[in-house]
Amino acid sequence: MNFQELNLIAPILKALQEEQYEAPSPIQEKAIPPALLGRDVLGCAQTGTGKTAAFAVPILQRLNAQPPVPKGQKRAIRSLILTPTRELAIQIGESLHAYGRYLPLRSEVIFGGVSQVPQVNSLNRGVDILVATPGRLNDLIQQGFIDLGAVQIFVLDEADRMLDMGFIHDVKRVITHLPRQKQTLFFSATMPPEITELVDSLLVDPFKVAVAPVSSTAEAIEQSVYFVDKGNKPKLLIELLKHAEIESALVFTRTKHGADRVARELVRAKIQAQAIHGNKSQTARQQALSSFKARQIRVLVATDIAARGIDIDELSHVINYDLPNVPETYVHRIGRTGRAGLDGTAISFCNIDEKPYLKDIEALIGKPVPVVEDHPYPMQVFTLTPPKQPTPRPQRAQQPQHREKQRSEGTQRQERPRQAEKANDAPKRQAQPKSAAKTKQRKVRKDAAARPAQAGRTESAEKPAQKQAAEPKRQAVKAPRTPKPEPAARRAQQEPAAVKTEPRAAREQSAAKPPEKREAAAKDAARRAPREQLERQPEQERRSAPAPEKKEDYLTSLGPRKKGEPPRPLLTREHTSKKPADQFLSDKPYFRKG
Repeated sequence: MNFQELNLIAPILKALQEEQYEAPSPIQEKAIPPALLGRDVLGCAQTGTGKTAAFAVPILQRLNAQPPVPKGQKRAIRSLILTPTRELAIQIGESLHAYGRYLPLRSEVIFGGVSQVPQVNSLNRGVDILVATPGRLNDLIQQGFIDLGAVQIFVLDEADRMLDMGFIHDVKRVITHLPRQKQTLFFSATMPPEITELVDSLLVDPFKVAVAPVSSTAEAIEQSVYFVDKGNKPKLLIELLKHAEIESALVFTRTKHGADRVARELVRAKIQAQAIHGNKSQTARQQALSSFKARQIRVLVATDIAARGIDIDELSHVINYDLPNVPETYVHRIGRTGRAGLDGTAISFCNIDEKPYLKDIEALIGKPVPVVEDHPYPMQVFTLTPPKQPTPRPQRAQQPQHREKQRSEGTQRQERPRQAEKANDAPKRQAQPKSAAKTKQRKVRKDAAARPAQAGRTESAEKPAQKQAAEPKRQAVKAPRTPKPEPAARRAQQEPAAVKTEPRAAREQSAAKPPEKREAAAKDAARRAPREQLERQPEQERRSAPAPEKKEDYLTSLGPRKKGEPPRPLLTREHTSKKPADQFLSDKPYFRKG
């Protein structure tokens, strides 16, 4: 069968011929006719089978059959294609431009990681077909730049990958903005239960297309596995890349840091390589992908985020540096090679910890993967790596001494209330009534007061006469009690602060002085008196004393000038204690005074 038998229009046939499409693939042959009739399509096929043309060609032909948009009227979005990754969105956008180069239709690709300003400008000019990733699409919908009310054809590509990447909730949010009556084209390489539920809720009487068993690999791909220890994987990779038959290789790792590490090892071995993963900017990812397509670099190291959407012609080898823990990811990875009927090779490295992953992959594809035993780095570690155990907490003896002291103090504080509780929790039969306890306490006090009096009487009766004669002398020797100091406030009332009795010598000296010096000394004494009185006051009284009133400054006393009030005089030196500005100006002619 050829494309002319699919009832395609001449502009699309011409574009396909220029793209060197001779005959439709099985998925294109089965999916294009029902899609042209407007039916929902459910396509199950592995990557690399031509799914992009299977939905892009019907969209272009159906939208072209509608009447053109009048001049001056903005184009509405009539078709939405949702993809999981940026690379896949760019690839679909390029395919739409290639297939519809002779049609008056506009298409635009939007994705995150780049500025949204150019994308918004293109949307404002009007778009017929929109290719988008879920995250950026939801952002622009919330900002009001996109309206999906006129969508007629909705395409969900790589739906299982959406589920793996956690975008399924974003997809459901996008579906809520779509009209109910629309055509849906649903494509997925695998059909997990969650995807089946989405299909049942989204598609109406779909035409099912299954060109190959679900989760099967292409027959044109030659698969093999190397058992190698984890530490020898970089050496084995460098050894394999020395062979000239590996023209271009796409190496997959499980983590982003692992991709950077492998790329550094290859560059150190003088092998041209670059890494591409989610931490890279969109510009860096596109630059690395363009260099790989142009054969400027030989090896491209990628994570699973790039497993789909990288459409590279004549990719000879795919190398699984780390086996994926999800079996379906293995199918998507090796589907990058062996495209369009070409031969491809898929090589996998497997250490002892990854053997369970290999068994799951073989169970999924339904056949064992051939093992290559003749290589320079055979596996030598046959014991599984034990899982990481939490480090035990240090014993008390290993802890610092200051912590032990704090804990001992804390335990003592806790023991004190416990002892008090024990004392309070005595049995009730030992407790006495309150009245009996009070009477007992009174008796004890009376006995204690009576004992010293009785003891004093007996001692005085038994003492000899000499001791009785010595006692009055001792009492006479005892120092008298010093009276308690009176408070400063009472002392200040009794004695006026200004009046101060001077000694006789000071009075004689002051009388001998001349009258001028006597006046100066009197002023000095009057000035010193309040300070000494303040020093004698206690600290609390000084704090409570009110602060001295501040004299109003000239500037602060001035209020706002009222309406009709004449201008006020300039400030003088008396007010500001500053020199006028004229004193700072020079007498030279080029200085102006004032």
